[in-house]
Amino acid sequence: MKPKLITTGEPAGIGMDIVIDVLSKQIFNTPMVVCADGKVFGERCEMLYQKGAIAQIPPFAIIDDFSQYQGQNICLLNIPCKDKVIAGKLNVNNAHMVENQLNIAHTLAIQNKVSAIITAPIQKSVMIDAKIRLDNGDIFSGHTEYFMHKCKLDKVVMMLANAKMKVALVTTHIPLKDVPHAITADAITQTVTITHDALQHTFGITTPKILVCGLNPHAGEDGHLGMEEKTIINPTLQTFKDKGMDISLALPADTLFTDKYLQNADVVIAMYHDQGLAPLKSHGFGDTVNITLGLPYLRTSVDHGTALDLAGTGKASSSSLVQAIKMTCL
Repeated sequence: MKPKLITTGEPAGIGMDIVIDVLSKQIFNTPMVVCADGKVFGERCEMLYQKGAIAQIPPFAIIDDFSQYQGQNICLLNIPCKDKVIAGKLNVNNAHMVENQLNIAHTLAIQNKVSAIITAPIQKSVMIDAKIRLDNGDIFSGHTEYFMHKCKLDKVVMMLANAKMKVALVTTHIPLKDVPHAITADAITQTVTITHDALQHTFGITTPKILVCGLNPHAGEDGHLGMEEKTIINPTLQTFKDKGMDISLALPADTLFTDKYLQNADVVIAMYHDQGLAPLKSHGFGDTVNITLGLPYLRTSVDHGTALDLAGTGKASSSSLVQAIKMTCL
């Protein structure tokens, strides 16, 4: 059985804490390879155990290269940090270790040596300050974009899911002022196509019902509050409707995230990050999974950040990580 690979992300944050918590509880009967600094990981295990946050320190074998992996249930792939790690204290000198985790994860997944990637949170500001760049030369902007460029793709889709709803995004980590220029017919077409295919082939929904947010208040109010719906969004969505897809035209986002609409929807497509993720997280923060659709491998993630104030305290919740791992078992 191929293992799942977990990246622990920012070493000063709660990534190691939540991974240790899950491993200590032995929730999953599947082999896992964890990317972390072996020494720091061991210290964090001991710290959490001494605080009573975990009942036992999970047994793990340490390897320095994946070629040494021999099918252990829990195996730690040692990726050393450059500087000392202090829980809750960011250190830009350790940013390259974080990027190294992601690069190794991609390499092993694209080579089909692991069955899925599950990522713990990273600190984007540290990655940017360290001048970590994507393969196209752009400054680092997040996991989603990182794996997209590693796979030499022009478009993937960030989708977050919980028990209440699934939300996919046309645009992700860009400034709000840049969103209108990024709402193109091509971006919408690719988002709808990738999302529809994933709902069918990953989630087993034969005929997905898709609802789409407008960009402007009241979905443009027939052009009085913005023209993007009339000139770009609705004409593009109409091409899918004409082909028989069960998809709406642009709907006002301020009323779309209500039970009246959600109870009959398999996914909501939002135009930008906070438009979709703010209402979604209000209905299940901590139990939501981030899924990158369109990659040649399965990648899920937690729905939260590094929570530096909780690192090493034993108070961080691992519920989102549990759900992220469960999603890879579908």
